[in-house]
Amino acid sequence: MPPAAATMFSRPAETPNFYKIVNPVSDIVTIDVGGQIFQTTRQTLSLAGPKSLFSQLTESTGLAPRFIDRDPELFSVLLSLLRTGNLPSKAKAFDVEDLVEESRFYNIESLLIDSLSHHSHFEAFNLEKSLLLPLNGRDSPSTVATTPLGTLHVAHGSKITSFDWSLRKKATILTQFTAMDSLLAISPTLAAAGATDFSGLQILDMEKGFVRETLNWENVTKSGSTVQAIGSSPGLLFSSFESSRRNSNCIMVYDMQTFSPVTQIGHYEIFGANLDSAIPSTKLQWVESYNVVMASGSHSGPSGRLGNVKLWDIRSGNVVWELKEKVDCFSDITVSDSLSAIFKVGVNSGEVSYMDLRKLGDEDSSKWVCVGDERKVGNVKKEGVGCKIEAHGNQVFCSKDGNIELWSEIMMGSRRTSERLPDRVFRKNLMGRMKDIGGAKITNLGFGGNKMFVTRKDQQSVEVWQSSAKGF
Repeated sequence: MPPAAATMFSRPAETPNFYKIVNPVSDIVTIDVGGQIFQTTRQTLSLAGPKSLFSQLTESTGLAPRFIDRDPELFSVLLSLLRTGNLPSKAKAFDVEDLVEESRFYNIESLLIDSLSHHSHFEAFNLEKSLLLPLNGRDSPSTVATTPLGTLHVAHGSKITSFDWSLRKKATILTQFTAMDSLLAISPTLAAAGATDFSGLQILDMEKGFVRETLNWENVTKSGSTVQAIGSSPGLLFSSFESSRRNSNCIMVYDMQTFSPVTQIGHYEIFGANLDSAIPSTKLQWVESYNVVMASGSHSGPSGRLGNVKLWDIRSGNVVWELKEKVDCFSDITVSDSLSAIFKVGVNSGEVSYMDLRKLGDEDSSKWVCVGDERKVGNVKKEGVGCKIEAHGNQVFCSKDGNIELWSEIMMGSRRTSERLPDRVFRKNLMGRMKDIGGAKITNLGFGGNKMFVTRKDQQSVEVWQSSAKGF
């Protein structure tokens, strides 16, 4: 007899006929699962949704309990999920594949996904390296993409390998690309992929393994156009294109449902030797609170690495804010909607700096504030080459060779000094246990559901980091 005594009904000694105590007009529902009796309420069963088997059980009007020929212990776990919205601690005794299969039988897999992979379960300070996902072939991952509930797409060589939200099932498809530089997860079964040496943005059906759409930008020279970056907002898909001759670029905006063009922004041409006039955007990120898309790009020239950061208003097609990077240009850059700030890791110093979006329009709105060792900002040692920086929730993650720094804001109060916003303070933590520290250089950071995904140079696998207190 499993320990869920509260969910089971024992026959009372004084009741010779067990079934006669069931009142057909009562809210109590009695269910026989694999020979074990459970009792719950119609209200609890209805939480599973109208299409679930649980919901159908509420329609029972007979005196005898409904019989289901399934595992009663797994049923007990899923019934607890309905009652509380969370899996009970005893769920860790089961293989997640068994729970997934059982949830699909009852048609409540979405509830199980939400319980195991919801972003609210992401605990940045408690992440540990917990799993290694091997990839087929000899190619190392070039880029990764995730969905909000933790589905993972990994581009390696000409292949894309997809893992479902439970990371137990994977499928690999072969693409027309020799290698991919940009990848976006539109859904668990649909992805957008592009390369800097292959024309066109391809919309790939990951389940059936075919190209659903190929999107192109027709530039002035009528040459092919390669993809430099992909981004999205609710309902829109963004793609940064550069002509094959590398003398013009733009950002195309598409409808996410039909993939038809909506508008074109930022069409630039190179004039003469002025390379700065047309730096293509190599990162596109939507900023929900400000209703803008951040586009950033950089290139190395005779005078060092130069770049720019722009905030585009899609509706008007105008730049609402722009910064030209000349001193310690970014090796990588990200924007945090939760923290209302742009963060960069300097290519020369390797240090993290931020720019407060709340101060846009102020005199000091275009000034980086270093949160690391400010003394290094002026050096030219290229300590930040290859470093990656990504924002997730209220934290910022920055890779330094084989390690990951975690930056968090310390709340110092909200009182203003005169008319100025209070200064912001960020603190750094090194992530992982001692055995997790170090390793090959980190090449990608990704976040989905309650997990962080890490890839490393020359390794044919993906590391999964998650909280030791959550999941399986």
